[in-house]
Amino acid sequence: MRKKNKHAVRDVRDIFGVAESPVSNSDALKLFYYCLDCGLDKDTPSVAEELSFEVSFSESITEIPKEKEGLKSQRFKKEDSSLTKFIVRKSRFGLTEVGDLSVEDMKKIRYLSLIELTAFYDALGIELKRDRTDKVKGRENGLFGVPLNVLLENDQKKFPGIKVPLIFQKLLQKLEETGLETEGILRVPGSASRVKNLRQELESKFYEDTFDWDQVRNNDAAGLLKMFIRELPSPLFTVEYLPAFIALVERISKIKLQLQALHLLIMLLPDANRDTAKAFLIFLKKVVANEGKNKMSLWNVSMIVAPNLFIYKGKRSNQEEMQAAATTAHIVRLLIRYQDILWTVPSFLITQVRKMNEAAINNTKKQLIFDKSMRKLLRRKTLERERPEKIEAPSPRTSKTLPTSPSSRRKSDIPEGVIRVHAPLHSKVSMAIQLNGQTKAKDILARFHCENSHDSPSSIKTQNQSLYEIGGNIGQHCLDPDAYMLDVYHVNPHAEWVIKPKTS
Repeated sequence: MRKKNKHAVRDVRDIFGVAESPVSNSDALKLFYYCLDCGLDKDTPSVAEELSFEVSFSESITEIPKEKEGLKSQRFKKEDSSLTKFIVRKSRFGLTEVGDLSVEDMKKIRYLSLIELTAFYDALGIELKRDRTDKVKGRENGLFGVPLNVLLENDQKKFPGIKVPLIFQKLLQKLEETGLETEGILRVPGSASRVKNLRQELESKFYEDTFDWDQVRNNDAAGLLKMFIRELPSPLFTVEYLPAFIALVERISKIKLQLQALHLLIMLLPDANRDTAKAFLIFLKKVVANEGKNKMSLWNVSMIVAPNLFIYKGKRSNQEEMQAAATTAHIVRLLIRYQDILWTVPSFLITQVRKMNEAAINNTKKQLIFDKSMRKLLRRKTLERERPEKIEAPSPRTSKTLPTSPSSRRKSDIPEGVIRVHAPLHSKVSMAIQLNGQTKAKDILARFHCENSHDSPSSIKTQNQSLYEIGGNIGQHCLDPDAYMLDVYHVNPHAEWVIKPKTS
């Protein structure tokens, strides 16, 4: 009876509306392809499959897979050639990485990703299960067994703006400098007694900068790295969404659909978890790139790392988890192989963020108008009570128009299609630029560099600048160098345009 009387599931488009393209029909067809090179292409197939971020993933599902395809006893091909090579379609707005958006906008991306993931799983006939997140008390000081947020708070007191725990960075740096070519790195364990002693020494000497990293052997450093991840109070990919990670492999057979589900799950991660996972996956890609010397293939690395990521402290390693070893290894393999795609924010989510910000701005304006009219009414009532005989209606001759602010006059004076670019770190004067259909963000950067490079001591630094879109219907957005500026301008005409260094 439940199935019979079940209401139809609402489509995401009915909730948020269909995104309207700001470009003309002719310009909309001018999309070019951008291949994200993951550095592991030696055995990948020559035929590439297209990925698009313009349309939501749930809308792109044309058919529901049969139940037979989602078997739990799915066998995985260990060869790298079994993984599809994807081509990402790059629109006129370019691509946006995770760090290119403001913190507030990334919070909205997280909410929208959960809605999209629910719709995506529902379109595939999969129930999105989420584990209850029990509060696990970790240590409040030290290095191992400490929550990521606590570690970052302690590190940011010395190094403001740091996004990955310092001890984790140091372990990765040690292995990248001396251990990438070590045979069996991550697989061959170090000495248990040495690792224990090194851990104790790190706990006492790390923040005093007296720890001698030269004494650490590569296999011992790898053991410390795995120990750090394994002893986190909550797993790197969060307790709440671990069932969703497992389901994307056990219930979905096509690599493309698995990748889309994994993409949304990465967008759901908290900032600290995502930034730490990104640093770790970049290191693992370097390990696989040195397979010829360290004998560690993509599948070998995935099998070794998976238990540390998906079996977290406080949960027993039961038989079901042991059977899921191949499943989690396949997830890690997808994370390593397609990580350049996973750190890209889908453009259809950015479109929804712009709509949310526009709605918030309109609501704020309505509230301000209402408050202003209420204040006028209350002031008038007060005056009528105090001096009812002296209240007279103002004559048309004596009414005055309010002066407009300088900023509003400046914006009204700027012609259509002209933006004023600011570079506060290098020049006090803004630069007006007339946009056309072919103007890209990198063209504006090149022009700024050319005009400010003469007799300027900071000319070398200007080469590493990025163009930012700030305000309007977005918090802050670092633009892709290949983004067509006129299209971005039409989407957000009230934004300010600032050239400044990109935060790493």
